[in-house]
Amino acid sequence: MSVESLLLLSLAVTFAAFVQGATGVGFALIVAPLVSLLEPRLLPVCLLALMIPLNFYVAWRERAQVDRKGASWITAGRIGGTVGGLWLLAALTTSQLNIFVALATIAAVLLTLAMPAFTPARRAFLASGLVTGITETATGIGGPPLALVYQHQPPPVMRSTVALCFLVGEVISLAVLLFMHRIEPFHLRAAAELLPALAVGSVLSQTVHRRVNGRFLRAFVLVFALASSVVLLVH
Repeated sequence: MSVESLLLLSLAVTFAAFVQGATGVGFALIVAPLVSLLEPRLLPVCLLALMIPLNFYVAWRERAQVDRKGASWITAGRIGGTVGGLWLLAALTTSQLNIFVALATIAAVLLTLAMPAFTPARRAFLASGLVTGITETATGIGGPPLALVYQHQPPPVMRSTVALCFLVGEVISLAVLLFMHRIEPFHLRAAAELLPALAVGSVLSQTVHRRVNGRFLRAFVLVFALASSVVLLVH
């Protein structure tokens, strides 16, 4: 990785870690497009490797607020989704997969806007885990389904639970990618080079995460989901 790419990606990683540490989502949406532009060979492995320490930090910081039942069902769906993601990688082109995910996310946002506040149940958890497993394994972006299913929950619950689900899912995805011989030393070297930037953004998020209220978080989640869809469509 060139010095210029490292500098630009470090700035993006710092900002993205700050956003995700404060809200619970956003890291992949911010970093993935820039990585795709500057160093596309790093996707999705470098992104997944960076998100493991970030999500461990967020989950541990607010561990008392984790929705363990919901996280368990999401993880069950995530396992199936990881297998599905590998199947889609073989069956669809990247463009076809991105279009499918983007349109499905937009439909989910529109449906959410038309629905009253809800408390997610087992089917919603399983479905969000399944879709996240597919999209994150294939593209590195998996936040929208989890963000949508937890949008009406208190911010600490959303941040901690989504972080825990991401953490478990990222380990699963990396294990499967390793088994498929899709992880190379340069992926891990790039992740190590970006770790200082990740640490700075994570620590900075500590100063603001308690000030994020539920109304702001729900608006951010909906905008985040729509923005991720646009990024996928454009990509």
